[in-house]
Amino acid sequence: MRIVRVMWRGVSLFSALALFGAGLTACSINRFERRDPWRDQAEQVCLAKKLVEPSEFITPIAAMDGPGPCGMQQPFRVTRLAGGSVVLKQRMTLGCPALAEAEAWLADTIQPAANLYFGVPVAEINAGSYSCRGRNNQPGAKLSEHGFGNAIDVMSIKLADGHVITVKGGWRGTEAEQGFLREIFLGACQRFTTVLAPGSNVFHYDHIHVDLARHDPRGLKRICQPLIKFTPQLGTGVERPLSRPVPPPRQPAAPQAPVDVEEDDPYGVSPMSRAASPTQVARAPARLPAASAYTAAPPARPAPRVATVAPEEPEEVSDEPLQLGAPPSNGPIY
Repeated sequence: MRIVRVMWRGVSLFSALALFGAGLTACSINRFERRDPWRDQAEQVCLAKKLVEPSEFITPIAAMDGPGPCGMQQPFRVTRLAGGSVVLKQRMTLGCPALAEAEAWLADTIQPAANLYFGVPVAEINAGSYSCRGRNNQPGAKLSEHGFGNAIDVMSIKLADGHVITVKGGWRGTEAEQGFLREIFLGACQRFTTVLAPGSNVFHYDHIHVDLARHDPRGLKRICQPLIKFTPQLGTGVERPLSRPVPPPRQPAAPQAPVDVEEDDPYGVSPMSRAASPTQVARAPARLPAASAYTAAPPARPAPRVATVAPEEPEEVSDEPLQLGAPPSNGPIY
């Protein structure tokens, strides 16, 4: 009898946990949202133009309808890109439009940039795709483009020689890593309507997010953050033929446009930062500059008939290392 009671308690506990998990899942999805008509239309156009060709690495699967407004008409399960030459570390599920642009981005920017900066091609990409959730994983938030198979998060890229470039470490890594990641960032801005990299906000400190969200009725506006000072090296020589035409130029979206942005964090501070707030600039305390050979000392009052010069004082040395930083700004900067 005692054994039966223990088993019954175990079943009851498991059932309670299952119901609790289901409740959390339901709370994380905004069920009042509806799938916008343009999403199905974009899929139909992409499929009609055959912008994605099924293969042993790109397999059509059953339509996904829900939970809530999540899903897509014709999802594709993807294990490799570029005709099988680039492995995906984790299998992706994408709709036709996002998959087509990802293939073009890889062919036109990512592979050429890898050869330019490292002399070897890309062999593997670690990226995330479909996930029915709110933006930035916030319960009750507007649904992320990931919930429609319309977004990709790139965390790292592995080259043919085994070198792995992580977005988290490489964004401020070696000169070659920084150049490579900025090339592919700007290349993504030519193809996707939303591109968010480290420095755009606190949620994207370790990956590059790209999606094809519509920020205006005609789909002409885009968001590409952060604003960076970088001169692309691709395209400076012989023009390369594109794998397929680049979309028409888009207008920058207004700051209040709906994207995966919560708060600005120009310096890519991670969620584990002990800063007082995500927008706080990490820099050493401001001090009055000491007189030196590079800063003029305050003029001394001259004595009668003899000009005197104030002695130079040694620069004040701080034990605290200076962080990369700049004065705070209302907009994203780098």
